[in-house]
Amino acid sequence: MALEDPVIAPDTGIVADLAPAVATEPATAAAPAGIPPRFACFVTGTDTEIGKTLISSALLHALVQRGVRACGMKPIAAGAVLRDGRLHNDDCDQLEAAGNVHLPQSITTPFLLKEPAAPHIAAALENVAIDPVPILAAYLEVAAASDATVVEGVGGFRVPLTDSYDTADLAQQLDLPVILVVGMRLGCINHALLTVEAIAARGLKLVGWVANALEPEMAFGDENVAALAARIPAPLLGRVPRLREPSAAACAGHLDFSGLPNWPAHRNNPQ
Repeated sequence: MALEDPVIAPDTGIVADLAPAVATEPATAAAPAGIPPRFACFVTGTDTEIGKTLISSALLHALVQRGVRACGMKPIAAGAVLRDGRLHNDDCDQLEAAGNVHLPQSITTPFLLKEPAAPHIAAALENVAIDPVPILAAYLEVAAASDATVVEGVGGFRVPLTDSYDTADLAQQLDLPVILVVGMRLGCINHALLTVEAIAARGLKLVGWVANALEPEMAFGDENVAALAARIPAPLLGRVPRLREPSAAACAGHLDFSGLPNWPAHRNNPQ
């Protein structure tokens, strides 16, 4: 596979060109007769430690509850520890636990780095070159093995992965509908609106956003949410309070994903 080769995910209606190009709106091609359209999304945030993994896990939990074969993917993760003879990252472990399609770690997280730092720094420390080709190839494997895929970004929307490639480039190549997690704290309006502009500048479709509480009480929280709702051209999927015991199930109870593109109807749980 060469960098300029197009990558086509099975039955997704999505074409991701590995070479930088003018982005187009995510494809919404109809699935073959009798086969429901598959759900896929890219989850990004206004910053790091903002709740992307919690929201991604809630998406996976909700999909599994609807009887869908769902798999989470975090292509790049920094901050891994060796446990039981295997590298573990908390975010990756949460995604794996929330989904019901379990694939090798080398597929769901092609680049798992030990140092809890910006990916380009962590990769340099391990003499690793982050390359989009294995990431996009891995995405195709995940898409082929599942009916729904949730891809979680790393950090905010424009985190460097190499000197010339960042998470916005990856999102553009995947060409998936985007869900934005806004960490509710002072300054969140500016951070959210700048991220919304960056998503639009890549030709990507923002299909929803989540207001995720980062502290028990935020001064003027309602007013901040109202200001964001008036300015973000996508539906608010819900407000997640500061949970005493954060979990995918608890988080999902505060969110409504039913309006998302290709959100599946309830099916019998697959065996």
